[in-house]
Amino acid sequence: MKTIEHFVVGKSFSGDSKRTGKVFNPATGEQSAEVKLASTKDVNLAIESAKKAFEPWANTPPLQRARVMFKFKELIEKNSDELTKIIVSEHGKVYEDAKGSLTRGLEVVEYACGIPQMLKGEFTENVGTNVDSWSIRQPLGVCAGITPFNFPAMVPMWMFPMAIACGNTFVLKPSEKDPSCSMRLAELLKDAGLPDGVFNVVNGDKEAVDALINNKDVAAISFVGSTPIAKYIYENCAKNEKRVQALGGAKNHCVVMPDCDLDQAVNGLMGAAYGSAGERCMAQSVAVAVGGIGDKLVNSLAKKVEALKVGPGMDKQSEMGPLVTKDHLAKVKSYVDIGVKEGAKLIVDGRNFKLQGYENGYYIGGCLFDHVKKDMRIYKEEIFGPVLSVIRAKNFNEALQLVNDHEFGNGVSIFTRDGDSGRTFSNKAQIGMIGINIPIPVPMAFHSFGGWKRSLFGDQHMHGPEGVRFYTKLKTITSRWPSGLRSDPEFVMPTMK
Repeated sequence: MKTIEHFVVGKSFSGDSKRTGKVFNPATGEQSAEVKLASTKDVNLAIESAKKAFEPWANTPPLQRARVMFKFKELIEKNSDELTKIIVSEHGKVYEDAKGSLTRGLEVVEYACGIPQMLKGEFTENVGTNVDSWSIRQPLGVCAGITPFNFPAMVPMWMFPMAIACGNTFVLKPSEKDPSCSMRLAELLKDAGLPDGVFNVVNGDKEAVDALINNKDVAAISFVGSTPIAKYIYENCAKNEKRVQALGGAKNHCVVMPDCDLDQAVNGLMGAAYGSAGERCMAQSVAVAVGGIGDKLVNSLAKKVEALKVGPGMDKQSEMGPLVTKDHLAKVKSYVDIGVKEGAKLIVDGRNFKLQGYENGYYIGGCLFDHVKKDMRIYKEEIFGPVLSVIRAKNFNEALQLVNDHEFGNGVSIFTRDGDSGRTFSNKAQIGMIGINIPIPVPMAFHSFGGWKRSLFGDQHMHGPEGVRFYTKLKTITSRWPSGLRSDPEFVMPTMK
């Protein structure tokens, strides 16, 4: 059985802990590897190595750091097929979807290649007589990332390229469900010329997470996952005086207006609700049918959901792969059971889906609910599976109110031909990322990703300009060079004259 270890000081590291976890191939249900689960001692060793590497790396000119990112970008492109297959083998998503997620991570690496421009400060000459003032951004120290199973390449790459390019060192704790991709990325970073200790990977569970939170040498933590864990990390990082961005859960709505291009809306919802088997924090899991469009929308969706091609991720015919684990499959099925008991109308039931030759895989067919009410658990809670709920709204204002009343505020979309509806919606929706006739409004790397309300704990979004601000601290210098004559002491608040 293959054993996945840790990556510390530029090489594989077995660690002190004897605990291990199991890694499965979701398509077959077979165990593919064991993964070492780090102890607190293992995590602290990784942090210590990052601390030792920090000063020389922080003193490395930004241009040289950027050249490492350029080489890393080249190596990702060269090894993209291998990385994509690793993602498919441990997460289960279909090949093209896995490849697309890798590309979205690569875009952040490309953005980080421009770090010399982004670290330029501001200068004001003569803020007072013969006094100049300027600001600079400097790295924080050791930073850490705690990332989820659903994007084993993309989400880590939203964090560590920005942190490292800014001059920090980094410790990554990926999901123990699919850890191999992070290990391969660490090897490619080393091949790109990154000094040993600047980037480290520790695999583990809650013990590793708590070790990162409690270690005083970690200056900042980035997290993506569920809202309860995001809140836990946010609160405990604050207690330990750390900078933190913790991205939590979502219940993304897609508002379908009566005047929309229905085919466009249906196709957008299919990809957004059932792509990656719904295991995306930006998945559209609620369709809000406005006015009289509900029956047409549900009928069109039902035909496509029933025809959805579900199969192993490496099958080119597959449109949707399995769920990540047996436990998660059981959880998603239980939510469908709950929806039926709550009185929602189950239009398409994927619970009994079986695939010949893959009977032990973690498969479920697409599920579609109609006449969902806002007090139902399937509406209020994040299911994280291929389950789309249709809720009816009388008019635009009622649809907007539904969106704004929900506790989550990650992403939302509206499909309409009316410019006033689109503009008003984008202005009034209390959501961090908004799409107009765009089903999954994930910003490009040169903007920033993040939600509102209980979808984000912390002040700054991820990657883009917000990423630079998160991974650096601002310093302002005010300077005067006297001519040789010493002035008398002043005992008042200094003002510029």
